Amino acid sequence: MKAIVPVATSETAAESETPRLSERAPAMVADVAGLSEALCANVGRVLVGKDDQVRLGVLCLLIGGHALIEDVPGVGKTTLAKSLAKSIGGDFERIQFTPDLLPSDVLGVNVFDPKSGGFHFRPGPIFGNVLLADEINRATPKTQSALLEAMEERQVTIDGVTHELRGTFIVLATQNPIEFAGTFPLPEAQLDRFSMRISLGYLDVDSEVEMLDRIASPGPEPLRELEPVASEADVRLAREIITSIHVSAAVKTYIARLVSATRDHPDLSLGASPRASLALYRLSQAAAAGEGRDYVLPDDVKALVVPVMAHRLLFRASAEIHGASAKQLLEQVVEQEPVPTSARSR
Repeated sequence: MKAIVPVATSETAAESETPRLSERAPAMVADVAGLSEALCANVGRVLVGKDDQVRLGVLCLLIGGHALIEDVPGVGKTTLAKSLAKSIGGDFERIQFTPDLLPSDVLGVNVFDPKSGGFHFRPGPIFGNVLLADEINRATPKTQSALLEAMEERQVTIDGVTHELRGTFIVLATQNPIEFAGTFPLPEAQLDRFSMRISLGYLDVDSEVEMLDRIASPGPEPLRELEPVASEADVRLAREIITSIHVSAAVKTYIARLVSATRDHPDLSLGASPRASLALYRLSQAAAAGEGRDYVLPDDVKALVVPVMAHRLLFRASAEIHGASAKQLLEQVVEQEPVPTSARSR
């Protein structure tokens, strides 16, 4: 695919709230839109009937975020992760989280070399591009915490030495929401590090028939023959362009008000954090770029509120008794919050 070039920016442009994209903005945004479309289409060759969820995964990849895929077994969580990794020609690493898993099994370990008389570092699976933390809530809190530094700072510290991770590093973690035996609930601090939560859900009948038709066709499985449609360099440069997508003062305020509304809600003991605001901001920029626009609309923000904030909320006991759900609460917040009309204002 055509290479993407970095964005030229200036402090004066930022201060006057004019778009940070250069005069080449239309072509550059079109490149990001083309990359997003190519990635979605490529993953869609393998994952049937889940266009919206695939798009969320691609948006997460394009901002360098992390996704928690919470769903029942067998709906394609691993397939989504593998397809994203193959689509950018990256290294896919999978860790099956179990109660006996140790932090060193995730991060790596210093190994003694008898010949040299010293230690050398043997990296763990966290040093891949796309890390699938399968059934993450089955590991102990000590092992779960091994991911905290990596997810936030893109680095790990082992025996006092800091090791940088790959620039395109993302975590796709899965957990089964209906099975709790032998699990350790993720603490709020770790949930907050996931940019979004994705639920794949079951296929409808037509999509399930299409899946069976693909399996019945002669030849290798679609995932095995999946080829890259982009490079790690394309993804890194797309991220630079996405950060320059214009967000008006009105839309910034809209994001802040939506997040703030969860902190004052009577049904919640814990609302969304400032990290949620940042995730909503970046993902909205990626969504706009994916549509070929160099500015964010309120609709971009509204479409991402539930995936970005639902897993960050903690309900009061009284609200849980009455069957309150994060999705319904957030939809009410979106409905009640006035939508800005000056989204394109410079």
